[in-house]
Amino acid sequence: MDQTQEMMQGTVSASNAAASAGKKRDMEWMLALFGTAVGAGVLFLPINAGLGGIWPLIAMTVLVGPMTFLAHRGLTRFCLSSSNPDGNITDAVVEHFGPKAGSVITVGYFASIFPILMIYGIGITNTVNSLIINQLGMTPPPRLLLSFVLVVALVGVMVAGQKLVLKVTQAIVYPLIAVLLGVSLYLVPEWNGAQFDAPFNMADFFKTMFVTIPVLVFAFNHSPAVSSFASAYRKDLGDNAEPAASRTLLRTSMLLTGFVMFFVFSCVLTLSPAELAQVKNDNIAILSYFAQRTDNNLFGWLAQIVALVAISSSFFGHYMGSREGLNSIVVNVLKKRNPKAEISEARVNRFSMMFITLAVWAIAYANVSVMGMIEALVAPILAMILFVMPVLAVKKIPALRKYESGANTFTLIMGIITITGFIASNFFM
Repeated sequence: MDQTQEMMQGTVSASNAAASAGKKRDMEWMLALFGTAVGAGVLFLPINAGLGGIWPLIAMTVLVGPMTFLAHRGLTRFCLSSSNPDGNITDAVVEHFGPKAGSVITVGYFASIFPILMIYGIGITNTVNSLIINQLGMTPPPRLLLSFVLVVALVGVMVAGQKLVLKVTQAIVYPLIAVLLGVSLYLVPEWNGAQFDAPFNMADFFKTMFVTIPVLVFAFNHSPAVSSFASAYRKDLGDNAEPAASRTLLRTSMLLTGFVMFFVFSCVLTLSPAELAQVKNDNIAILSYFAQRTDNNLFGWLAQIVALVAISSSFFGHYMGSREGLNSIVVNVLKKRNPKAEISEARVNRFSMMFITLAVWAIAYANVSVMGMIEALVAPILAMILFVMPVLAVKKIPALRKYESGANTFTLIMGIITITGFIASNFFM
């Protein structure tokens, strides 16, 4: 009897330990995905999303949560559909669409993520440089050295391994959430009804929705980390990975919608349409404007801290996607040269790490000003991979047909709006 009780207790203990480990894994990945999505652009999001008025913003808030969740769930399911237990997004594409399509999509995937990573290299260098000058009142080191130290430090965390990355991301995302929530609550007493007094026009409403939905979609985008996320869940849970991964994605989408949109609304309701237009014209972050408006140095510090933390957390997620895409490109090139050659995964990883580090460092040092245009060119490719490809895969791949539903139609329609809206706003408006 005693032995039976001991066995039962042991089983319960093992079950509790597994449940605890699962909760820890889910929390770490939720914060990692949140950090990947929330870059320094969150400081400009209230300006871009609020300029069209309060009513389009309310409508977009209703839509952006489901859009974010369904699109990322579709991409995760696609990554999990590979028959290779250790496969990533490239393996899934090659398996389901063939080597040629796989090569094209892999290059597109890398080309749509890597420029954003380079932008973060520029951003963190400029942010730290500005913090040293304006907040600390010191002379910064030469840009060549500063950019090198910062880029190497960020890549060094990634090289140390996924567990450390998740721990570091968790540590830096908590302050980001705290600052977003703190600023949002701080501004509540200053809310006014100026936005509701603005004239309403149905044509302007739909035009604003058309060009602003892409801004919110890409502000919430965490697809660069989805392949690594799916792979990690598959290693832990095998064929049962999808339900747990979907729950984590749902919580991530809810967290993003709640905290980020509360921050956006709090900023928008504090300012009049004319003030938002002035901030847009001055091309400054929203917290920098509040610092100028109130002569409160706290907002200056907060703007720098949010930018620094947000860039760092987003850098990690985009590095994952960039390295994965570059690894696949290198392997494809080597296999074409010699199909029988043995390829060392460790050597490919080292090459990708060195290439990414040197390229991001060079761009950060040069402080290139054309990166926005590059981002505008490659963002529609990323939207195709995030919104369109997973929906088409459900129609084509037998293993994914069980996921056919009206949600896929919604995702496809919103994806088309996102892509066309992004192109129109960058090249025709």
